[in-house]
Amino acid sequence: DYQPSRAASCPKEFLSNYSGYLLSDGYKAYDSLENITQAACLAHARRKFTDAQKGRASKKAGKIEVALNFISQLYQIEAEGKLLNCAQRKALREEKSKPILDDFYVWLVKAQTTALPKSLIGKAINYTLNQWPKLIIYLEHGDISIDNNVTERDIRPFTTGRKNWMFAQSVNGAQASAVLYSLVMTCRANDINPYFYFNKLFTELPQRNELADLTDLFPWN
Repeated sequence: DYQPSRAASCPKEFLSNYSGYLLSDGYKAYDSLENITQAACLAHARRKFTDAQKGRASKKAGKIEVALNFISQLYQIEAEGKLLNCAQRKALREEKSKPILDDFYVWLVKAQTTALPKSLIGKAINYTLNQWPKLIIYLEHGDISIDNNVTERDIRPFTTGRKNWMFAQSVNGAQASAVLYSLVMTCRANDINPYFYFNKLFTELPQRNELADLTDLFPWN
């Protein structure tokens, strides 16, 4: 989708007919959505701590490593439950992840009292605590991922390309780009080679009436 700004009205319009879980980063505009239960991305929280680790002067282990160790344990449990079904994964998280999350939260609250708010570690702790209610939502349902890395990987080709072409020449061009990328990524999600798929479209579409049913041409069909 193309929108002219990052205003809250943009995701509200795009997701107006959706209700359910929404897994995302900390973009505040999502807070205005109705009928949505937000789940936050632990990878974004982890990145705050790794950035703090890279930016500190001392190499001595401290709060950063403690936080990263908590997060590492949670990811180890996710790896353990990768092949489980939804119900089994939820049970595994309840048994193993929840106690770690409880301990992590207690540690974060305590660490916040001694970390400078504007320091990198202070910002990482504050970000994680602000996102906490959303970060633990994944415990509710086995099909909610602990992070949105899959989506991040899927949009990377677009964001990489955007650095090269910088601007779309028009709104229509931006919308066309969004449509084409959606088709390409939907092909990838359905294990279809986009090159052959577009060949099929360019062969079939000229033979169809403008009002014809095109559902048989959807990538999943």
